[in-house]
Amino acid sequence: MAADNPRLPARRIDAHGVAHVDGRAILALAVPLVINSLLQSLLGLTDTWFIGQLSTEAMAAMGAIYFLVLVFVIFFAGVSFAVQTLVAQAYGAGRYRRASKAVWSGLYASLATLPMFALVALGGRTLLSPFGLPADVEALAIAFWEPRLLGGPLAAALWAVLGFFNGIGQTRVTLAVTAVVAVANVFFNQWLIFDLGLGIAGSAWATNIAQAIGLVLSMAAFVVHEPRKYRPLQTLRPRLREVWRNFRLGIPMALMGTVDLGAGALFQLMQVRVGVVEGAASQIAMMLTSLAYSPGYGLAMVGTTLVGQSIGAGDRDWAAKLGNRMILICMCFMGGVGFAIALAGPWLVPLFVSAGDPAAPRVVSLALTLLWIGACYQLFDGLNFSSGAALRGAGDATLPSALVLAL
Repeated sequence: MAADNPRLPARRIDAHGVAHVDGRAILALAVPLVINSLLQSLLGLTDTWFIGQLSTEAMAAMGAIYFLVLVFVIFFAGVSFAVQTLVAQAYGAGRYRRASKAVWSGLYASLATLPMFALVALGGRTLLSPFGLPADVEALAIAFWEPRLLGGPLAAALWAVLGFFNGIGQTRVTLAVTAVVAVANVFFNQWLIFDLGLGIAGSAWATNIAQAIGLVLSMAAFVVHEPRKYRPLQTLRPRLREVWRNFRLGIPMALMGTVDLGAGALFQLMQVRVGVVEGAASQIAMMLTSLAYSPGYGLAMVGTTLVGQSIGAGDRDWAAKLGNRMILICMCFMGGVGFAIALAGPWLVPLFVSAGDPAAPRVVSLALTLLWIGACYQLFDGLNFSSGAALRGAGDATLPSALVLAL
């Protein structure tokens, strides 16, 4: 039972020996992950702001492919998503070397995605040609597409290592690494886009370089984190069966997100085909609403860790209780933040357009309307994210993926 197992997470025993969910323990895990996910949103907002200073056409080009790029990045890099689940379960069971092995398997699986990312990167023009984008917008889109997807394995490897720290509850390490990545991204955007004159392609390379820095830092933190306990340098030998497990578990986990993103990506392509104003406004609205769903995803990841650790410790009832609690928290958070963003829209949206652009007033007006539509579905996104993440912690990626795919 919950009251008898000292390894169960977020558990508080009252004076009568009854187990309760420890809100402070959840908060300690959640705050770094929420800030971490917020920083992930700031990475996208940084790119959006810098590209917005180039032209409305550049913003429309980014809007046409930004979410389509994420579809491929998240789907292929999904091999690293299994790491957090495997680490959390191993940690809950007290099998620390197994947790370390999961990281290396995730890294080898990330390396194996390189040919897939390269193929999609080089085939960008073929993939985009059926959508009939304006020639100038398509050229700008391809300039961002190719380098961004070539850097996909870096994202996968970084997520694999950070999944280790999330799985053992050391979310402050994840936050620290992501903060460095966010700051580096700002610096390299300015340097590559404007100082070196690379334009929209410079934004993609800036993200790649920032993620490479984050990977180096996170690997250093992994190797030195309690080495006698986890034995990271003694578990690095590749095992094909364990690498394959990352594909078997991780790809269905990624499918949950990519189906939703795929619908959004098609929506964005349609908007850009209608016109550059519509495409630019949609991109701004989507990136601003990410300030609700990205931190919400961070909250959902807390559910993955807590449920995984409870399953590893052998108490499914406690896992269910924590999972349901995180679903409620996530829904309330995302719904509230979504409406707050819509209310603040008149102050936020003008920051992402060039003041001298003649199309700017129309972009701002349309984006403000879209923000209210986006606010309405944040509550349901919270239900989607948190439910899937809780099942992910239990190692069940098939059911939620099948449901999302059907919907």
